[in-house]
Amino acid sequence: MTYHPKSDFMRVMIERGFLADCTDYQALDEALIQGVVPAYIGFDATAKSLHVGSLIQIMMLRWLQTTGHQPITLMGGGTTKVGDPSFRADERPLLTSDQIDDNIAGIKKVFANYIDYDSDTPTKALMLNNAEWLDGLNYLDFLRDIGRHFSVNRMLAFESVKSRLDREQSLSFLEFNYMILQAYDFLELNRRYGCVLQMGGSDQWGNIVNGIDLTRRVLENEIYGLTSPLLTTSDGKKMGKSLDGAIWLNEDMLSSYEFWQFWRNTTDADVGRFLKLYTELPLAECDRLGALEGQAINDAKIVLANEVTALAHGRAAAEAAEATAREVFEKGGTGDDLPTLTLTIDDISDGISIVQLIVKSGLAKSGKDAKRLIGENGAKVNDEALTNAGLMVTANDLATPMKLSAGKKRHALVVLAD
Repeated sequence: MTYHPKSDFMRVMIERGFLADCTDYQALDEALIQGVVPAYIGFDATAKSLHVGSLIQIMMLRWLQTTGHQPITLMGGGTTKVGDPSFRADERPLLTSDQIDDNIAGIKKVFANYIDYDSDTPTKALMLNNAEWLDGLNYLDFLRDIGRHFSVNRMLAFESVKSRLDREQSLSFLEFNYMILQAYDFLELNRRYGCVLQMGGSDQWGNIVNGIDLTRRVLENEIYGLTSPLLTTSDGKKMGKSLDGAIWLNEDMLSSYEFWQFWRNTTDADVGRFLKLYTELPLAECDRLGALEGQAINDAKIVLANEVTALAHGRAAAEAAEATAREVFEKGGTGDDLPTLTLTIDDISDGISIVQLIVKSGLAKSGKDAKRLIGENGAKVNDEALTNAGLMVTANDLATPMKLSAGKKRHALVVLAD
């Protein structure tokens, strides 16, 4: 990146590693200097929570507000009914309106921890839903007024579509309309709220450019696009996923302790980069911590876990998660705040196999995985190596909580309900 920004926001985006591409660096930078810039990122409501893969976009909105501009969080109540085909191999399952509304209610909880929607200032954030203008569209009018501005030839050339067709995988007409609807979002946000910037992951570049072109054609307004890199960990894994599934941001879908542990288990090579992207620590401190080696890098990982968890779930939750981790890993205790599987006496009236307990507690995906874990000496019961995959657990065994471990870093408690 050779461009030297004048605005605080662009400087943060470049220095901390948020910026992949921009439609016009200099013009956007000038707009950011001249006054408050309203900017948006769209989030489709495909689940009841966003996961860590969306956290880079949430942090971009947070930095936007911190540097004196107005973030617009756009919930995809309308576009979720279609489903974004960008770089997907298959069509997303269609959700009902009620499911989408439930998902939006869950997702909104996340943003309240990162962005201020209540202040009485020009930087007060907006939370909008594109169903507001998409649900009432008249199809024929939309085709005449908006559809005529889109070239099918150009749409087919976008990499997100082209890659799907090149693999000879079906792309439905429903999905093909998604990029038109997203472009229309930008037009409406510009018309209604003066929004001049859309941000998103680099997989959204084609959709963003479409919105810019449409708005210029219809309203003759100058607007901009900015994308962030699609992040993978240093070992090539997609951010937001783990062996146990998605790393959700909502505490009711993933405990603060498990969220904290995800960041504590960051590979050494990613620590400095993740500190810059997912915390607000000064750059010099991020560089210092990221350069630590040996045992010292583990201290940096604890700082990372604490700072990210504090933003997502609050400082108290971060401190409690660290205390639990120290109890488990340094003192060998049971750690009362560990993920807990609660059984009733009826659940184990005839006993229950240790393999089932490992699966039910989330430490293995299947019985086969659990047996392999035991066979490879990766499982422990109450910190003692587990070697018998045929072990049966009775109510007497659960007179006190049972701690299960998979490897050195993943633990769960099994308790018997009163």
